[in-house]
Amino acid sequence: MNVLLSPQPPVFPHQHENPRLSPQRSATASPLHPMASRKRKADDDGDESMSTTSPSISSRSLARPSKKFRQNDVVGRPLTLPRLLQTLDTDQLRTVLEHICERHPDIGNEVVSQAPRPTAESAIAVLQEYQDKLRAAVPYGQTSPEYTYQRVKEPLVALLDALSDFTHQFLPPNETQASRSLQYLHGATDFIHDLPDWEPQAYRHHKENAYEDISKAWALVINEAAKRGGGFNLHSDGWDSALNRHNARSGGRLGTAVAAMNHNVGWIGSNANANVNEQNSILNQLMSGSYGSPVRVGPW
Repeated sequence: MNVLLSPQPPVFPHQHENPRLSPQRSATASPLHPMASRKRKADDDGDESMSTTSPSISSRSLARPSKKFRQNDVVGRPLTLPRLLQTLDTDQLRTVLEHICERHPDIGNEVVSQAPRPTAESAIAVLQEYQDKLRAAVPYGQTSPEYTYQRVKEPLVALLDALSDFTHQFLPPNETQASRSLQYLHGATDFIHDLPDWEPQAYRHHKENAYEDISKAWALVINEAAKRGGGFNLHSDGWDSALNRHNARSGGRLGTAVAAMNHNVGWIGSNANANVNEQNSILNQLMSGSYGSPVRVGPW
C-alpha cells in the first residue's frame, strides 16, 4: 500500500513549457578551450543566418566578375599623328616640316600655295628674333673689333639674309598693296639703323649694303604707288616725312629713295607751298586794308 499511495504527487510538465529542452551545458568550460562554447554558438548563429539567406542572393554576392584584358591595352604603341604634333614646339615642328618638304618637293609646293601670306607684323617679329640673337652674341666689356666681329658674324649674317628674303617678299609685283610694302620697309629700316657701326672700314660693308638695298626697295615701291593716285596717298599717309626721318638717321644713305619720293610727291609740296604763299598774301592785304581796293587803269 505504501508503494501505491506515494505521499508526493507525480510532477507533470506544464502545458506552456517547451517540451523540447536543449541539453544542459556544463557551467564550467574547459580550461584548455575557454572559447569553445562561444565558438559553437557563433557556428550555430552562422548556420542559422546562412539557412535563412536565399541561395540565389548568396551566389550573386560571392561571385566575382572576371575582368578580361584585351591584348592592345597592355602592349605599347606609338602616338597618333595629332597627339604627336601636340608634343612638338614651334622649332621642332618647323624642322620636321622642312625635312619633309626637302625630300618631297610636291609637298613643299603644296605648303607654299596653302600657307597664308605673311603680314608685315609677322615678318618684323621674325626679324626681331634674329636681332635678339645678334645682341646676345655681343661680348661683354672692352674687346677688340676683330674679336667682336667674329663673335657676332654668324647671327649678323643670319639677320641680313632674313632681311633680304622678307624685303623681296613685300616688293611689287609679288606684293600689290603699297601700304603693306611701306609698312614693312618702315620697320625693316629700323633694324638696319641698329646694326653696329664698326671702326674698321672692312666690317662696315654689311650695313652699307643693307642701306643700299633698302633704299632701292623704297624707290621701287614709291614709283609703283605713284602710278595709282599720283602719289597723293604717299603724302597724305605721311610716308614722305617718314622716309626723310629714316634718311636723316642713316646719314643720307637713302638718297635713291628720297629722290624717287621728291620726283613723285614733290609737286604736291610745291603746290601746297604756293597755296600757303597765296593765303599769306591775302592775309597781308586784309591786314593792310588794301584787299578789294579798286585797281588803277591807265597812266594816272
